[in-house]
Amino acid sequence: MKKPWLKGVMPALVTPFDENFEVDEMSLRTLVDFVINEGVSAVVPSGSTGEFTSMSAEERKKVIETTVNQAKGRARVIAGTGDAGTDTAIELTKNAEKIGVDAALIVSPFYLKPTDKEIFEHYKRIAESTSLPIILYNIPQITNVEIPWWVVEGLADIENIVGIKDSSGNMPYMMALFEKVFGKISIICGHDEIATSALATGADGLILASANIIPNVWIQIYKLIRERKFKEAFAIQRKNQTLIRIITSRGGGLAVKTGLNMMGLNVGKARRPLVTGGLLRYEDEELLRIHLEALGKIPKRTVTFRMKPGAITKSETYVVPQTPTEASDFTLRVGEGFASPSTAEVAHIDLSLGVKDGPVGRILQETLENPKPGHEPKIAKFNGKEIEPQTLLVPTVLVRTAQQEKFVYEYAMNGVTRAIADSIKQGVLPSRALNHLAMIAHVFVHPTASNPKRLEINNYKAMRYAIRKAIEGRPTLNELLERKESARHPFRYTP
Repeated sequence: MKKPWLKGVMPALVTPFDENFEVDEMSLRTLVDFVINEGVSAVVPSGSTGEFTSMSAEERKKVIETTVNQAKGRARVIAGTGDAGTDTAIELTKNAEKIGVDAALIVSPFYLKPTDKEIFEHYKRIAESTSLPIILYNIPQITNVEIPWWVVEGLADIENIVGIKDSSGNMPYMMALFEKVFGKISIICGHDEIATSALATGADGLILASANIIPNVWIQIYKLIRERKFKEAFAIQRKNQTLIRIITSRGGGLAVKTGLNMMGLNVGKARRPLVTGGLLRYEDEELLRIHLEALGKIPKRTVTFRMKPGAITKSETYVVPQTPTEASDFTLRVGEGFASPSTAEVAHIDLSLGVKDGPVGRILQETLENPKPGHEPKIAKFNGKEIEPQTLLVPTVLVRTAQQEKFVYEYAMNGVTRAIADSIKQGVLPSRALNHLAMIAHVFVHPTASNPKRLEINNYKAMRYAIRKAIEGRPTLNELLERKESARHPFRYTP
């Protein structure tokens, strides 16, 4: 029963929406072309990453039809046709068969918490209603019910049930599948964080959300595993694990859409209830961008900096659609950065940036000359040497103990100075204009902080985010308007 073509890397496609949150057919076609040109073996529309639960049956049909039409036989199409109700799933599957898909991916019944008998009957009835190859879909963290391995074992005897996508991330469960149905039906990994391990253990292929963004990375890993070059494959997954983790655990389709938009592939936003700042935190959005830049997924462009009349410099830096081609008026620019995990080592930076002979430079000098007890400012130094641009670090929380002093002026400062160095290296801060600039960083260090390493890392991230926002003038007005309905206190960084 195993289909010889059911293998390789298969992106679980997002569904692009336009400004009115209608299906954007042209953007979907662009996305299909992008992943196929990267070398994927199949595409999977109308699944979990495609926000199928927020779409009507007609919209799902349109997405599947558009995907089949655009793929044009260059890659297989596996349509997501699952539903909580058996009859609706049958109807969706029959529609997909008429459209001409190669297989149907059917998620287990969700919301209702069916028993193993009911799950078995659900899939059996669907399989009997169609001649399409059927792929079972186990994702208990969303459906709230697992397809027991003994149910999979029984369903594997049905002629047109040819595979299972396991997105549980549970390796013992996957090992049970290898034990019971290996070689009989295809076993496909749907959990990005364990994908390389699953392939090394014997999985036939991958259906992944992150394959929208990094299909080339997964194709490389897949080929290395097939060549039994396990060490090299695992090294690539480790290198990309942060990006993969954000996509897997921070909003699926929402995170993928955010990344694709940064790359210039406009796929719109996710439908509510998903909003940036919720499951996908603002800090995750910024971290996602940094990792996409490191992979070369975000392009570089020349940005012109007009520091003041007659002082113009240019810099090659990574840009997203919101990045202005010119940054002018450096009288005063502000940026904010926030990073966790851990409540104790949380980092929050309010940054003021401007020319030295402007208000930022004047306030910097006045603050040095009139320090407040417990909030003493210090010029940022690295290895005992002042850095450029001149940066003043000011603690926002009263420093009471020697340990707090060490955490603020050593570990937090190390993170801040490393962030400045990397921002210069990446062209975010123009290297030829550093001596014209001054910065004031108000740094929050929690009084209960205890982990120096995490404190340094979080302040590094927060400072990088703050610098970028100050330079780019972000959040933009549109971003502020989008967020105002769900925003509370900005320090919480959650709706």
